[in-house]
Amino acid sequence: MGTWDTGHFDNDAAVDFSADLDEVTVEQRTEIVRAALLRALGTGEEDGAGGPSDSGDGGDGGDGAGGPLDGDVGAAAVAAAALVAAQCPGGPPAESVYGPEEPLPRLPEELRALALLALDRVSVAGSEVRDRWVRADGEDGAWHHGIAELRRALTAATEGRPGAVRGVPGQ
Repeated sequence: MGTWDTGHFDNDAAVDFSADLDEVTVEQRTEIVRAALLRALGTGEEDGAGGPSDSGDGGDGGDGAGGPLDGDVGAAAVAAAALVAAQCPGGPPAESVYGPEEPLPRLPEELRALALLALDRVSVAGSEVRDRWVRADGEDGAWHHGIAELRRALTAATEGRPGAVRGVPGQ
């Protein structure tokens, strides 16, 4: 996976995910986001819901037994989680020249909990994405801070705390 910066869309897999969103109808975009999150959890379906550049990993995001999360699957899940978090009250905007160009529909609120679970899987030791960032930037680098910001927005929204302030630790 080519990576050029710490943003949620600053890698090849996220760019491919964004292109997949732009290539389908607005009605299909929610399912593309859902599929990216489910693939990270190892519950993705191989029905084409993943879009034109579906990972082809058997839907498990790794080795088929809950093993290490594939880097491309993890990076697409982070991009999907960023889109979900952007629609949460006080959520960080998902603004990137590499993100989707076409508008997204209002995503279902149940995707917030799914996005948190996907971020959990992306953030554990053994995840290719996380391990790559630990090697490059340490445990407290910009990528980890970006993931923490997504988690804060998603957690606040799932716990019904829409007044959470972006960038404030523990909210």
